[in-house]
Order: sequence, then C-alpha cells, then structure tokens
Amino acid sequence: MSDRLSERGPTGQGPRGQGPTEREQPGHGQTEREGPEGGPTAAEEAVREEGAREEAANGPADHGPAPGADAPLPPYGPGSATRHDPGPAPGTGRGRPRRFWSARRVPAALVALVVLGAAGLLLYDVAAVRAGRPAMYWRRELATQLAQQRLDGTWLLTAAAVAMALGLWLLVLALTPGLRGLLPMRRESAHVRAGLDRDAAALILRDRAMEVSGVRSARVRVRRRRVTVRADAHFRELGAVRADLAEALDIGLDELGLARTPAVRLRVRRPPKKG
Repeated sequence: MSDRLSERGPTGQGPRGQGPTEREQPGHGQTEREGPEGGPTAAEEAVREEGAREEAANGPADHGPAPGADAPLPPYGPGSATRHDPGPAPGTGRGRPRRFWSARRVPAALVALVVLGAAGLLLYDVAAVRAGRPAMYWRRELATQLAQQRLDGTWLLTAAAVAMALGLWLLVLALTPGLRGLLPMRRESAHVRAGLDRDAAALILRDRAMEVSGVRSARVRVRRRRVTVRADAHFRELGAVRADLAEALDIGLDELGLARTPAVRLRVRRPPKKG
C-alpha cells in the first residue's frame, strides 16, 4: 500500500514528477483541474458563478459564427460590397476632343540627315583651313558667286523662295496634328483613347444606308465635320426614303461612338434611265 501511495504522490496528482490530473469539461471541449476530491476548485467555482451572473444580466455572449459556417452576406445596396458602381471616370466625355498627332518620322529624319551632312562637311572644311590646307572648291566657288550676285538676281530670289517654302512646310508639319483619316472616339475611360478610320466609318454608314427599303445604291464620304451621302432610290417615294435614310444614318453615327458627331448632308435621287 505504501508503495502505491509513493507512486501516485499527493492526492489529486498523477504519477511522481507530473502535475495534477485533468478531465474534460462536458460541452466546452476544455479541461479543468480537479480539486482534492476530484471536483473544481473554489476559485474556479467563483469565476463560473460570476460568468453565470453576467450572462443572466446581459444575455448570452455573441462569439461569432461557428467554424465552417457561412458568413452572412452584406446587404444589397449602393454601399454594399455586392453592388459597387464606381461612376464615370474623371475627365471623360467632357471638353473638346483632341485629335491624334502624327509622329512625322519621315520628314524629321530627312531634315536631320540633311542638316547633319551639311554641318559635318562644313566643319571638316573649316578644320582643314585651320590646319593650313586650302578650302574646298565648292566653298570657294560659292563665296565667289555670292560676292558677284546682286540681291535682286533671279537665281538668288529663286533660292530664297525655295528655302522659305521649305521652312513654311516644316512649320506646318510641326504645328498641325496630322492623321486626318483618324476620327477620335468618345472616351469611356480616362486612360484609353480610341480612334476610327474614316474609310471604315464610311463603309459602316453605307451598310446602314443599304438596309433602308427602296435604296438601290449609296455612296458615303466621311469628313471630319461632315458626312456626305448620295443614294439612288428605285421605288417608294423620295420623301419617305429620305426620312428613313436620315433616321438610319443618325442611328449609325450614334453607334460609331465618335467624340464629335459630324453633320449629315443627304441627297436622294432616282437612278438615270438606261437607253
């Protein structure tokens, strides 16, 4: 008997060298230490009674959804995460639409090559003269001709006119956007710009015109500010065909999504009789 007591240790403890034994508390998945007689201690009883009084006074505590249960969905409305409307992007659909600018790579490359070649040749000739060598023949001849020519001479005026025309052409290229065949479209996003080719727009409008009853043929020409349509009607009244055609063209222009809707110039006629 004494040997068994020595192995168990004091009352309420496990084998020698281990702590007090534990038992499961039913319904909570936790453990509690047993008292000297296998029941909870006085401190644990006091804590449990205090919790029971608080639950009776404030109602059962909300510990959140159980593990694995679905979380409740947010309310469906303007401020919920289920339905979110960011609204229109800032700066879209307002202001004057800007045209697309051409890079002008070919004229810029040609001018750069000419200027680079002339400057390099002149610099080489000046360096050769500074080194004690005679100037090149073309420079000596050019200096002689300029000294002998009058300011109102035909050759000098012609050269000045050509130089002025080239300068004006370069200024026009630098100050104008170019790309006249590309029509800017409405901007649905602040970070995206789109354009539509004029030939493609003319083809789309021609297809819309051919869908109108009574139209035999149609020719469409799209400009930046005007659309010219010439149609031949082989039956129905010209007034009815013109009204239906104008409505179809308005719908087609709206579907193109252009930033600036061009004006429509419409002409409907009877096709010429053969023979």
